[in-house]
Amino acid sequence: MLLTIDIGNTNTVLGLFQGEQLQRAFRVKTDPRATADEMFILFRALLRGHPEPDGIALCSTVPAVLREIRWMIGEYYPDTPTVIVEPGTKTGVPILTDNPKEVGADRIVNTLAAHTLYGGPCVVVDFGTSTNLDVVSAKGEFLGGALAPGIEISLDALAARAAALRKVELVAPRSVIGKNTVEALQSGALYGFAGQVDGLVDRINEELPLGAVIATGGLAEVVLPESRTITAHEPDLTLIGLRLVFEKNV
Repeated sequence: MLLTIDIGNTNTVLGLFQGEQLQRAFRVKTDPRATADEMFILFRALLRGHPEPDGIALCSTVPAVLREIRWMIGEYYPDTPTVIVEPGTKTGVPILTDNPKEVGADRIVNTLAAHTLYGGPCVVVDFGTSTNLDVVSAKGEFLGGALAPGIEISLDALAARAAALRKVELVAPRSVIGKNTVEALQSGALYGFAGQVDGLVDRINEELPLGAVIATGGLAEVVLPESRTITAHEPDLTLIGLRLVFEKNV
């Protein structure tokens, strides 16, 4: 059983693979203050009833958490083959940017999974703390992309800076023309971010004709029905990419 761990700024997602099949996935909040021992207690609770992992693959965008999880694995899983996606890890993904070391490990992993599943050229739209659009070449190279503020942090910032506005549930309003403050905020968030993605994809497509446009991330399901350019939804894209990286290194 392979344990895959995707540590993001907001959430941490764990996946258990038996061969190529994802058997179970878990999503918990990321706590940058959590210690290695606290992480182990949480992981043990989540994985209770499942076989002990015989391999671990992980990526992280939170340095403090990565430091603690390294210690946790060394302490509690010392004999388990482990692959951490970082500079020097074999991924099979050429990174064609000005500074490859600054590209997040999750974006590289997503590139590998997207090209393996859908070919290229394609775009991965990752709806997380930020909204990432990552462009993958026909050869599976990471070409770059676009980064924008995520949906939730944008709404949080709006509620914090505007005294008369508040956080709302991210669901479709009755109409694009909101009849009250809640519906107006829902319209702006849902249709606004869908339009942002469509506009960026259109511009990317002008520079590089695309095949698939793949949505992933925790908020993808919210925007997906309102986007005209997204052609596929793969909620477990990063976990699949971690499995593929593990297979390349062990």
